[in-house]
Amino acid sequence: MKLPQRIVSEFASTAFLLAAVIGSGIMGERLANGNTAVALLANTFATSAALVALILTFGPISGAHMNPAVTLAAAAEGDLDWRDVPFYIAAQLIGAFTGSAMAHVMFGLPLFFASHHERSGVAQLFGEFVATFGLLAVIWGVVRTRPQAAAFAIGAYISAACWFTSSTSFANPAVTLARSMSDTFAGIRLGDTPGFIVAQLAGAAAATLMFRWLRPREHE
Repeated sequence: MKLPQRIVSEFASTAFLLAAVIGSGIMGERLANGNTAVALLANTFATSAALVALILTFGPISGAHMNPAVTLAAAAEGDLDWRDVPFYIAAQLIGAFTGSAMAHVMFGLPLFFASHHERSGVAQLFGEFVATFGLLAVIWGVVRTRPQAAAFAIGAYISAACWFTSSTSFANPAVTLARSMSDTFAGIRLGDTPGFIVAQLAGAAAATLMFRWLRPREHE
């Protein structure tokens, strides 16, 4: 597939992912009557279901990375040309903020408004490391062996990670930045985003290195 088609695919898929993440957070919070567990359950279900659908839809076009950490790992493994990386990441970032704005418009909120939701501390940063490590482990463990199951495995993992990690599993730098401009259930303070992103990139790198050893390429 040519680069322009792949870039549009990354933009559209990431936009709809953020619309699902933020929109379901808003809807869940409004309907949960203050019950945070119910709101998180709704947010989790919608996010994981959207991931499965989006990967099945856009995966054959661009790989449906929707995540700069995944894009960088794919390039490091030779699955994506490094020259394409800046275009992928730009499309993901623009798509993420577009999806955030879409959710806000649908629920009658300002287009962008900075989040005040604190997500700080070593525990949450380690949670992001674990969440992203697990995501990349699932990707490398499934995509190359059972690609037809990848969408469902990734959706299932994110569904679980939203609950077993202290950070509720952002696991995505583009998602993290876009959620900083949404003062809703899914938001994160802008000042907390650098630590999250560093933890995410570290988790992705660690999982990629581990699977490079666990499942070396046959030609290596």
